[in-house]
Amino acid sequence: MMNRCGLITVQKEPVPLKSIEVELEVRDHVATVVSTLNYQNKEDKAVEAVFVFPLPGDAAVCHFSAVIGQKEIVAEVKEKQEAREEYDDALSSGQQAFLLEESEQSPDIFSMKVGGLAPGESASIRLEYVTELAVQADDGLRFCLPAVLNPRYQPQGSEGASVQVFSVPASLVPYTLCFCGRLFSPRPICKVESSCSLDPLQYLNTDQTQATVKLAAGHKFDKDVEVVIYYKDAHQPTAVVEAGQTSAETGTLMGDPVVMVSLYPEFPQSVMSSVDSCGEFVFLMDRSGSMGAPLNNKERHQTRISSARDTLLLLLKSLPMGCYFNIYSFGSSFQHIFPQSVEYSQKTMEEALKKVEEMKANLGGTEILEPLKHIYSHRCIPNHPRQLFVFTDGEVGNTKQVLDLVKKNSGSHRCFSFGIGEGASSALINGLAKEGGGHAQFITGTDRMQPKVMQSLRFALQPAVEDISVTWDLPTGVSVTVLSPPITSIFQGQRSLIYGQLTGKSSEATEGSVTVKYSLAGRPSQSQLHFSLKPAEDTGLTVHRLAARTLIRSLEMEDRELRGRQDGGMKEKVVQLSVQSGVSSCFTAFIAVNKTDGKVIQGPLVRRNVPRPKLRGGGGMSRMAMVCAAPASFGMDLNQTCVRKAVAPNKKKKGLPSYSPFRGGNLLGMFRSKQETQKEATTPKQTPRDPFMQLVSLQKASGCWTLDPHLAAALGKTREEVEKSKPATVNSEVWATILALIWLHGFKMDAKEEWELLAMKAASWLRAQNAPCVPECVDAGNALLGCSVQKDALML
Repeated sequence: MMNRCGLITVQKEPVPLKSIEVELEVRDHVATVVSTLNYQNKEDKAVEAVFVFPLPGDAAVCHFSAVIGQKEIVAEVKEKQEAREEYDDALSSGQQAFLLEESEQSPDIFSMKVGGLAPGESASIRLEYVTELAVQADDGLRFCLPAVLNPRYQPQGSEGASVQVFSVPASLVPYTLCFCGRLFSPRPICKVESSCSLDPLQYLNTDQTQATVKLAAGHKFDKDVEVVIYYKDAHQPTAVVEAGQTSAETGTLMGDPVVMVSLYPEFPQSVMSSVDSCGEFVFLMDRSGSMGAPLNNKERHQTRISSARDTLLLLLKSLPMGCYFNIYSFGSSFQHIFPQSVEYSQKTMEEALKKVEEMKANLGGTEILEPLKHIYSHRCIPNHPRQLFVFTDGEVGNTKQVLDLVKKNSGSHRCFSFGIGEGASSALINGLAKEGGGHAQFITGTDRMQPKVMQSLRFALQPAVEDISVTWDLPTGVSVTVLSPPITSIFQGQRSLIYGQLTGKSSEATEGSVTVKYSLAGRPSQSQLHFSLKPAEDTGLTVHRLAARTLIRSLEMEDRELRGRQDGGMKEKVVQLSVQSGVSSCFTAFIAVNKTDGKVIQGPLVRRNVPRPKLRGGGGMSRMAMVCAAPASFGMDLNQTCVRKAVAPNKKKKGLPSYSPFRGGNLLGMFRSKQETQKEATTPKQTPRDPFMQLVSLQKASGCWTLDPHLAAALGKTREEVEKSKPATVNSEVWATILALIWLHGFKMDAKEEWELLAMKAASWLRAQNAPCVPECVDAGNALLGCSVQKDALML
């Protein structure tokens, strides 16, 4: 008879995790996050609690400890299999143990196991990590506390096994979240925005460089906690040198000083206002079943896929004449509109838009690897740099394989990525942009997708920065080992970070400098920063841990590239660096064992899988809340409970496989896989198109509009009114185009980021017509539409 693993209902079984408290500390653009998870076992049996949860993909996890009663047990970093065996041995001996490990498939998913929680006992688990805050296109610094972890789609035949996620609807999450933050900046803090309800910002000093933020009571777990911080004069380069750990050996990463250089290059306005007319633009759109979900909870009629269709319309209307383009869409399989990229023209644009209108969220799972391979298999078009735009809700289980492929092809393209909705994988979205030399954007809460995508298109249309070099000027006796990957892309307003380990000492000089040189549109430019070589002692190890995380990620990727070609030397380097720095990696885990209280946990341990908030349907999880992880060959029995047998002390069973929530097969029975449950999306009822999108849809590829009833309707006029107001000496296309531009400037200035590029194309078309009486047309258009737009504002 098959072993069976049971389901546990929210209503009938207690969950050991009671509350989560998160403390955020932001200093300039670096965040330190301390999470305290409070467990309490109210059952009459000893339990083992398992919690799978997300963290930012670039977080450096650097502390893990447990407080039982008055005693604190601090975890150590050890090689992962060694840590798992120590955990199993401790539980088999009746001891308490705690294990924290990173998923081998994706660096933004962690598993925590709290083993041996006796009846009536409480435990507080403390988890600490540091991370750099990403710069948004509007200069805000974005911090995201992932509160939502959606099931990750695991493509068939991919390496490793699927991540087990135990989920419940957000309204049924049986634990609470308390979140507060302290902000410190050398510059005034202008404002703080959030996708969640915050208490009012409290300043701690008169110059407004220190403040506190707090999540308002009653967070519903229906969204990630996103905080965007705005500083005055955000584009200030900095260089921070942090002293090494006094107890660490000189010459090691933790023993030497580390410098963190943050650069914000400023490009000339003449370059910023120019737009390249060349380029190959490839748009890769997620059409998996989850893209049929509402974009946000307030406007449930607007689905992710419908917003994506509108976004593709804006993109196609904004492309310059003379470029090349193609559109791919993917799910369990992938499709493309053209066999290969085609030249942008009225004919190809209309053909593409017709296919875009038919796009639905009906392609099943989320297999992004194969379409990427197909795109990279085509040779690049000479003198047309490839720009790849990837849109996805980020639910994939093979993140590292995807990023390895993008990095392998990074020399031939730039990749711009967009994470759509709550729970999108930060490791995937940020990793695509980082490895592809592009820019990442997240569309969450009530964000509109279109302005963020158009900001990235502006980046893509700017001339590429070339010939990037970094040089260091250090006194005799001091050398630097650069720990960061080479800088491959620089964008206006975007931060470039460099970490360097400083070795040696100088008896006289107290200062060093770093210079970044590059060429932009044929003009040589450079940025230089000076830094002190005499850092203050005992300022913490935040910079060291971020530097260690950066180096660990690079070495992990190198290990995957070399796998099978060498004997694990790279893995040994990662393990050594991870243990030395106390920063997690995919090859290590945090392990803590309570060896001193002398208590022996009696009887079998009942496993309790702590559920995550779940936002989407399709997983069969609406009634049942939690499920025990079982190998793929196991079935499920609703009347059974999953029990982990505890072996009596001194009679430990050896050679048994260590349980990992990242291993094992799929959730069976009621919990079908994403591939099995997704069905073709039904066609929603057509709603009247917004006048703005209607106007955009009528623009020709050349940039002009034609005078017809559809344009008149979009402008809120009749055809007769529009034709009657036309100056006699002007042709109808010029008149129609000027009217469209006046309407955009007069009624849609709040959406200027969305239409600015297509308006520039229209203005360029008008200038090429050498049309007479343009001032007369502008006056007549203003009179017709009730506006007062100046000719200069129209770029004419």
